[in-house]
Amino acid sequence: MFHSSLVLSDPQKRTIYDQYGEDGLKGQVPPPDAGGAGGPTFFSTGGGPTSFRFNTRNADDIFNEFFGFSSPFGGMGGGGSGMRNARFGGMFDDDMFASYGEGGGGGYQSAPRKGALIEQRLPCTLEELYKGTTKKMKISREILDASGRTAPVEEILTINIKPGWKKGTKITFQEKGNEHPNQVPSDLVFIVDEKAHRTFTRDGNDLVFTHKIPLVEALSGCIVHITTLDGRNLTIPINNVIHPDYEEIVPKEGMPISKDPTKKGNLRIKFDIKFPARLTSSQKAGIKELLGS
Repeated sequence: MFHSSLVLSDPQKRTIYDQYGEDGLKGQVPPPDAGGAGGPTFFSTGGGPTSFRFNTRNADDIFNEFFGFSSPFGGMGGGGSGMRNARFGGMFDDDMFASYGEGGGGGYQSAPRKGALIEQRLPCTLEELYKGTTKKMKISREILDASGRTAPVEEILTINIKPGWKKGTKITFQEKGNEHPNQVPSDLVFIVDEKAHRTFTRDGNDLVFTHKIPLVEALSGCIVHITTLDGRNLTIPINNVIHPDYEEIVPKEGMPISKDPTKKGNLRIKFDIKFPARLTSSQKAGIKELLGS
C-alpha cells in the first residue's frame, strides 16, 4: 500500500495516481508522458510472465517507420504524384495515386478510358433541311458478350432532322462505338452536310436564287417564276432596272430558323444578265438614241 502523503508530495506520482490509481504507481501502465501527446496507447492483460500488451499505434506512425514519412498519399508537401511515386521507387503510377485519393484512400480504383470519338457525315438535301425529316441509319459494331468476347451486331439508329438545321449540326449517340474490355465505348457523332441543290444555294437562313435574263429584260423588267422547297409556286414581278449587282428580296421565303421554325429567312433573287455578243449598226444607233437622252 502506498502512503497518500508520499503521493501528494510528488507531482508526477500524484498525476499517475489521479489517472491510473494504484496500478499506475505499481508500474502496470506507463506514465502519461511516456509516449508524449498523441503517443501510442498500450493495454496490459496482467502482471505475470504470460502478460502481453496491445499496441494501438497510429497507422501513419507505422508507415513512417517503414518509408520515412507518415502517409503514402497525403502530407507529402507539394511534390505531386511524381514525387510520391519516386519515394516508392516507381512502383505506382500517377493514376493509382489519383484513384486512391478520389476513392477516399480506400484503395486503387481504375477508371476505364473512353474510346476516341467516331464522326460520320450525314448528307441531307436542302428539302430535308427545309421541311425536316427522319433518317434511319444502319450501323455495325462489336459488342462484348457475357464471356467477355466480342461479337458483331447491327443496329438501326433514328435521327430526327429538325427544320432549319445547318451544315455542321452534330447529333451524338452516346457509347455506340465498338466495345472493348476495360474501355468505355466511343460516342458516335453524325455531322449534317448539305447536298448541292439545282436551284437554290443557302446563305445562313437565306435562300439565294439566280435568274438568267437577257439585257432587254434587265432594262425593261421581267417576271420571275420560282418553285419553293416545299412545292409552292411563286410569281415575282421585277419592274426596276436590273444591274449586275441588283438583288430582289422576298421576305420570309428562306430557310426556317431552327430555334423558332415559325420564322424564316429571306429569298434573295440575283440576276445573271446575258449581254449580246454583237450589235448591228442600227441597233447601236437605236440604243444611243434611247439611252442618250
